[in-house]
Amino acid sequence: MTKRLTEVAKKAGVSEATVSRVLNGRDGVSAATRTAVLTALDVLGYERPTKLRGERARLVGLVLPELQNPIFPALAEVVTGSLAQRGFTPALCARTIGGVSEMDYVEMLLDHQVSGVIFAGGSYALADARHDHYRRLTDRGLPVVLVNAGVDELGFPRVSTDDAVAVEQAYGHLRSLGHERIGMVLGPEGHVPSRRKLTAMIQAAGWADDEFVERSSFSMEGARVAATKLVERGVTGIICASDVLALGAIRAARRLGRAVPADVSVVGFDDSAFMTCTDPPLTTVRQPIETMGQAAVDLLVTQIEGAGVLHDELLFEPELVVRGSTAPAPGR
Repeated sequence: MTKRLTEVAKKAGVSEATVSRVLNGRDGVSAATRTAVLTALDVLGYERPTKLRGERARLVGLVLPELQNPIFPALAEVVTGSLAQRGFTPALCARTIGGVSEMDYVEMLLDHQVSGVIFAGGSYALADARHDHYRRLTDRGLPVVLVNAGVDELGFPRVSTDDAVAVEQAYGHLRSLGHERIGMVLGPEGHVPSRRKLTAMIQAAGWADDEFVERSSFSMEGARVAATKLVERGVTGIICASDVLALGAIRAARRLGRAVPADVSVVGFDDSAFMTCTDPPLTTVRQPIETMGQAAVDLLVTQIEGAGVLHDELLFEPELVVRGSTAPAPGR
């Protein structure tokens, strides 16, 4: 108990006596100090006293699929900063292979009486994944916001990049360079943003089949295998569903003895950190992460404050960033 009082007091910036008064429900503590103590208790992972568990902390969960893809740390920076400005304490939950699952994180966040949760890249984006843990949040009436497209039946507010516009920009760029055999490396079959990108490509290119489409996990090695098949079919331009997939596609071309961009042009999606430093620098479609992250926080705080829920999906327009991984088609 003494150790807990010391740690919570240090975290909240108050005396141990003040922490004791808050935990015992005594008077003489301001609302701001009381909130700071309860939030410190939550952040440190201590259970609240039974009589205080009915109150939600000013703690907000941010659940990410990984931190290796630079786009997710970038989003975390925007979201956590915006939450802190609003007086909320962010709790970052990043899944790892063989580690804590998204479902487990949801249980942990519920145990800590969070005020709301923002998800990015979760199983909500996979049509064939389990979604039971999201429904637990709905049953609790907990405010939730999803970043980028997810399955419709969940009914949560969504903040998304316009995948159709992204594909139109990438496809139009490659066509302007004279590429006619253009392929795509997308995420898994049930990945909703990838489905949207494919639908847009079918419309833009007039495809009658998926001859020039390969799917992959969101890993560089998976993309290398997928892109190898496309290059062997004579594709000279490849549009990828992420920058990580694009780097895998570049590796595939080189292992087949092709030069990028002289023989094969590659376009990514995200414009994550260090894409100016790759060889060659990556042409990609930039997600407006800062604007989207702030919008996600705005939507969440609006729900927390009881001002209603916007069930419509907010679509943000991406921007094509042309660098060195695209060039005129061979022979042009």
